[in-house]
Amino acid sequence: MPDLPGTGLSQAILDSLSEGVFTVDTDWRITSFNRSAEEITGVPRHEALGQLCSDVLHSTLCERHCPIRQALADNKPIIDRRCHVVDIDGERIPLSVSAAVLTGENGEVLGGVETFRDLSEVEALRTALQRKYTRLTSNNPAMQQVLDLVPVLADSPTSVLIAGETGTGKEVIARALHDHGPRIKRPFVAINCGALPETLLESELFGYRKGAFTGAERDKPGRLALARDGTLFLDEIGEISPAMQVRLLRVLQEREFEPLGGTQPEPLRARIIAASHRDLLALVREGRFREDLYYRLVVMRLDIPPLRERREDIPTLANDLLARINLRMERSIAGFTPEALDALQRQPWPGNIRQLENVIERAAVLCRRELIDLKHLPAEYSDCEDRQLPSGTDVSRPLAAQARQQAEARTILEVLRRNGFSRHKTAAELGMHPSTLYRKLKAWRLLEE
Repeated sequence: MPDLPGTGLSQAILDSLSEGVFTVDTDWRITSFNRSAEEITGVPRHEALGQLCSDVLHSTLCERHCPIRQALADNKPIIDRRCHVVDIDGERIPLSVSAAVLTGENGEVLGGVETFRDLSEVEALRTALQRKYTRLTSNNPAMQQVLDLVPVLADSPTSVLIAGETGTGKEVIARALHDHGPRIKRPFVAINCGALPETLLESELFGYRKGAFTGAERDKPGRLALARDGTLFLDEIGEISPAMQVRLLRVLQEREFEPLGGTQPEPLRARIIAASHRDLLALVREGRFREDLYYRLVVMRLDIPPLRERREDIPTLANDLLARINLRMERSIAGFTPEALDALQRQPWPGNIRQLENVIERAAVLCRRELIDLKHLPAEYSDCEDRQLPSGTDVSRPLAAQARQQAEARTILEVLRRNGFSRHKTAAELGMHPSTLYRKLKAWRLLEE
């Protein structure tokens, strides 16, 4: 048997690496675990050795997309696979994972080796940059009323219900309530109540103790515990069952909860923000949602208007979404042609901002120029001039959106002159990012004028 990494010089070398490294045998039990793996996962080496790797890492890839299993099956390394693991405190950690087959001197398969590096700082920077391009501004009166309440409610521990159609940005508002208040440095934990079956939702929300049920081999904290003294965002709260409504009501009343299999209650310190695309008050009248739970959740209510009722915000939203997509896809698309922007404003958007983001991402994939044009949008958008808008729709738009075709260039020059050729002031007035304005100035040769 050749020397596996785990003792002596081999272990000393592995412990000097900044990346986490572990090896498994053919039964998927850990045979070595270096110092960085201990630091990233929070699991001591002596506890990890001999355990199934899935029981130690709790990776999102473990069940169906195990990198080591795939490396063994394909007989080739797996490089830079992204995933999350849950550390000993229940925190989700983003990782970049690579794996390879571990062979002996005679070529026999001894198991596998996996390396991983912590992407927490990278993800934090990416999230901060993406939030930079998510501006809480609106030219729509109804939406502006919502945004005016954000700083007021952010300083309060009051429960808030955010109501609105799917894709209107309810979680963005919830995060703004968290980020603009004293809890900004504390956890923001979200759970989609409509995406999980009741039994799984219960364990995800409340957590469980070791031995609570078959397969519960160690304690797992729930979202109520992970939120600590931060914010717990309960998305699609209208989808939970009557039994779960009773349990959640008790948690909100008593401000404490009990993990599955636990005997001692734990205090609830997190602020609760809920959201739903359903009319909860109508569900209360129909007897499908508890009235007492409704009023526990709805101390304050924010109603997010659908995108079709705030078309004047589409230019700003489109440019902000494009900036985020540029960051994610490592592109540098400057913006939209007037024709493309006009087409976006004339769509009914049943999927709201989420649908708008998908359309812009599709266009960004197809676009190889400075600006997204009408041809980069779905084919049905080309007949936008003939589409009928719903009666009563306000189609007023900010300055950059009103300008069409070549008139946009003249408008930009006019605003530039009015602001003393300050690009930042001009970009602010036009509702676009300064880098987008600069690229348009350069692409259209307006700097020469």
